[in-house]
Amino acid sequence: MTYEAVITYEEAVQRIQSIGLLPLAPLFADYPSLSSLTPKEHWHKDDEFDPWLWRSRLAEEGIAAYGKFVKKKALLVSSEYFPWVHRLLADSRTIKEQYEAGLLSREAFKLHALVAEQEGIDGRALRSQAGFGAKEDKKTFDRGLLDLQGCAAIVISGTKEKEGLAEGKVAWNSSAYETAGHWMERHGIKPYEGSIEEARELLIVQLQQHASPAALSSISKALGIRGI
Repeated sequence: MTYEAVITYEEAVQRIQSIGLLPLAPLFADYPSLSSLTPKEHWHKDDEFDPWLWRSRLAEEGIAAYGKFVKKKALLVSSEYFPWVHRLLADSRTIKEQYEAGLLSREAFKLHALVAEQEGIDGRALRSQAGFGAKEDKKTFDRGLLDLQGCAAIVISGTKEKEGLAEGKVAWNSSAYETAGHWMERHGIKPYEGSIEEARELLIVQLQQHASPAALSSISKALGIRGI
């Protein structure tokens, strides 16, 4: 399938609202990504046409949920699609029940508790408070975050600038994290109350309008949808 190029933030909003799912980088077979739709020379320019900045703005404005939901890769999911995707990825048990059943690591359980207590917490603060500040602990910290995003327990809700820098000093902005339920509530997005099977059917019907058979098969496999 052919997809028109995206130049402005407004065009990105329209594209995500239209197709529902948009990976940051190529992820699904025969399917677009934000990087494939936008000019390479626009990236990391720190201006209004920089797609790297759009990902946070999309999440902050409630246009799309943002996180490493599948294959440990970043994915934007429109506010219309996210309740269905959340229903497919999330476990019906509480985080504590998942941890006690051995489905979540101690690190993920600890990180989730901190995010739930401080919705929108800066990633640097989260890592420090969780006790993963040492260089050798970064992989453990990242793995915990990936586990929580993979089951749609948390989302990346935006970015935060590093505070307390001396004049002239520069530091990368840090991702901010929020529980998926809080992000949805904050943006007036209602959780899908139907069954997993019903959520699957609704999602497939929508995807079929914009995805080729190859793309649909690839997306379905990534989301654990069988029979496609």
